Amino acid sequence: MTNPVCPETGAPMRRDVRPMTLTYKGESITFDMPGWYCDQSEESIHIGEDMKISDRMLNRLKARSEGLLEPEEIRRIRKKLRLTQEAAGLVIGGGPRAFQKYESGDLLPSRAISSALALLDHDPKALTVLRGRQSKAPALHGELRP
Repeated sequence: MTNPVCPETGAPMRRDVRPMTLTYKGESITFDMPGWYCDQSEESIHIGEDMKISDRMLNRLKARSEGLLEPEEIRRIRKKLRLTQEAAGLVIGGGPRAFQKYESGDLLPSRAISSALALLDHDPKALTVLRGRQSKAPALHGELRP
């Protein structure tokens, strides 16, 4: 997008980063939001990459409100278990790309995934139970098993 004008004032807008606050179920989070801003009004325009930032922050806020794991905790537990993102998705659930999305904040983990990870964080040896169950399942679409 090249130099948009403010829909309210007609003034040129400029690229900037400003604080934005999101609220969900009574909890709030404030973060730096990139976008096109008008200095003469409260108007702003946010494009695709800008929206990824607010979407990820909303997912983080939802995780906090719902008692789900946040991206850093998911990554920490996965690494503690010595699993790749793909292996974690196949063994724990969600599919081969799920953990990439959980750890980037693009996808909110389900309660089941959060609970399984919390249990595995507490008892990493329980991973052998999941691996045993997964090795008995028929391979789907030629997926590799860890």
